Amino acid sequence: MSFLTAEWRKLAIANYKVDPDILSPYIPYKTELDLWDDACYMSLVGFMFKNTKLMGLPIPFHRDFEEVNLRFYVRYKHLETWRRGVVFVKEIVPKPALTLVANAIYKEHYKTMSMKHSWNNLENMQQVIYQWKCYGRWNSLSIQADSQAKELPESSKSEFITEHYWGYTKINNFTSYEYEVTHPKWQIYEVLEYNVDVDFGNVYGSRFKELGSIAVDSVMLAEGSEITVENKRKI
Repeated sequence: MSFLTAEWRKLAIANYKVDPDILSPYIPYKTELDLWDDACYMSLVGFMFKNTKLMGLPIPFHRDFEEVNLRFYVRYKHLETWRRGVVFVKEIVPKPALTLVANAIYKEHYKTMSMKHSWNNLENMQQVIYQWKCYGRWNSLSIQADSQAKELPESSKSEFITEHYWGYTKINNFTSYEYEVTHPKWQIYEVLEYNVDVDFGNVYGSRFKELGSIAVDSVMLAEGSEITVENKRKI
């Protein structure tokens, strides 16, 4: 049985090209950075959890909620095959119980903050906004996009960003956790406008403060799908 089942919907994704050196303390044991066109990327991702179940059971008042995470991309060689995955610097959710479970079981880096979102259907377009409050300041990631979903272009940067099906967590310098995330290939919407209003130093620490002063490399809106998070294993 999967550890968690849910839907991830309306994934707003802002991508940044960064110096790999800022990520060196966060790279899990036995993994290495996964690059696109010789560049290292981080992504700020906001989305909705829907119909969430833990070990097959719905948890009252914890089925639908926002998440915003800051992540980067790694790969791990299992036997002769590369597994492409993500590492989370921080995952923000609105409910303390979610933080407690994820941090205790998966050793992730969840943080509880006040959050809200809005999805608005406009004429021939849609608006998706995610907001979270850190030290008294509301941060936001908002996108206006076309209303018609399209297939992911093969071998594109968008495919690279979304097609990572493993999660890796650094436990210490000699141990990592690995878990599989399953979902079909997502469709995406053409982004028309976007706005990132985030105090990265305030939310994620001084190491990532520069994200607030560099240009966003690309922005995506993915529809999402049903997903599963499988049980972890130790590397």
